[in-house]
Amino acid sequence: MSFLIALAALVFLMFVAYRGYSVILFAPIAALGAVLFTDPSAVPAAFTGLFMDKMVGFAKLYFPVFLLGAVFGKVIEMSGFSKSIVSAIIGVVGRERAMLAIVLVCGVLTYGGVSLFVVVFAAYPFAAEMFRAGNIPKRLIPGTIALGAFSFTMDSLPFSPQIQNIIPATYFQTTNGAAPLLGTLGSIFILVLGLTYLEWRRRQALKAGEGYGEGHINEPAPIDTEHLAPAIIAFLPLIVVFVVNLILGGFPGLFTGLIDLAYGASYDLKLAMDHTIPNPIAPIKAIWAVEGGLIAGILTVVVFGFRNVSQNFAEGTKAAVAGALLAAMNTASEYGFGGVIAALPGFLVIKDTLAQIPNPLVNEAITVTSLAGITGSASGGMSIALAALSKDFIAMGDAAHIPHEVLHRVASMASGGMDTLPHNGAVITLLAVTGLTHRQSYKDIFAVTCLKTLAVFFVIGVYYLTGLV
Repeated sequence: MSFLIALAALVFLMFVAYRGYSVILFAPIAALGAVLFTDPSAVPAAFTGLFMDKMVGFAKLYFPVFLLGAVFGKVIEMSGFSKSIVSAIIGVVGRERAMLAIVLVCGVLTYGGVSLFVVVFAAYPFAAEMFRAGNIPKRLIPGTIALGAFSFTMDSLPFSPQIQNIIPATYFQTTNGAAPLLGTLGSIFILVLGLTYLEWRRRQALKAGEGYGEGHINEPAPIDTEHLAPAIIAFLPLIVVFVVNLILGGFPGLFTGLIDLAYGASYDLKLAMDHTIPNPIAPIKAIWAVEGGLIAGILTVVVFGFRNVSQNFAEGTKAAVAGALLAAMNTASEYGFGGVIAALPGFLVIKDTLAQIPNPLVNEAITVTSLAGITGSASGGMSIALAALSKDFIAMGDAAHIPHEVLHRVASMASGGMDTLPHNGAVITLLAVTGLTHRQSYKDIFAVTCLKTLAVFFVIGVYYLTGLV
């Protein structure tokens, strides 16, 4: 019975997310409903002492990353730099290679620190124009954008500043450059197979005589590429984010970051207080490194794009803050939900069942990607899994002599696997922006999802065969 209660709570959360209801509202309802059926008297204490404690702890660690990422994406958009970046990449790749160009555009923006949602808005007008010119079916645009923005640069490539690559660092005490070789190989695997799949779909449509189509909604206005910032200036903020992130966080096995050099293993905060507050550095240095990189990137955009940014800075940053609050609170609520579910007797049954998977990396991958699929959120599903089971993953990994960097990379990549099921917020936004439906375009998004999930097990196989990290 206890197992069914925990499972029912997970299914309920998945259902309300799929129906479009707020996870912020329904995550505590789902969690406390499970507590109610287990021990009614424990509901108030579970809410205050467990759900809220976990939710606030998540927000304390990660909200600045959500906020800075949203502001960085917004100023990149307001400055016009995003259009310059898109135009420059298309100019190099060629308009005749529409799919490759859009995938690279989305990949560069995502890896540069621009949020996934901003990337969708930046890339879509160019994608529509290029697909129309190449007579490629519009229904393939969402799958193309998903491959570039929601896959390899989000959580596979080392040093990605996206939240899916940062969360594991606090559990495994690694940097966001963990397992650079495995992450790079996994990224190549996703990119090559993804582009091969999209090209096959394009050829299928061509053979059937299907073109871009007519009567579409949300068709973008023609793009003005006459008055864009020079490409070197537009790319500079992305480069700054990467370089500052690298310098602060260090490169595994190559050089130590400035944060380690300045603070060591721990820093005691004293100021004018009559007591000290110890701050262990290892769990948070990846967060500090990304925050430093994003701050430097924002300042770079403001300096070089001041004229455009200053005109709408107040309204633009309000929108960015609202978006960051919503994204952070959604994930924090799912984290609080995970903390409550993990404390229930029924979760022990789930935990023991998963423990029957003897291989620690396969166990971790299946657990994380399953919870990401259930919640419809890469960061939310991974947060639930790591909050409940990270110590078990570490113990199993240590027993098998698996470096924590590999655990980090597998968790990160697995979170971006089955997360893009139909109820995923990014999927819904992508389809809404492009004016397409699940029925028209979700098939290709799901194909990218399956490739992404397969890539996790490819990376695990490479590790066991070669020992590469």
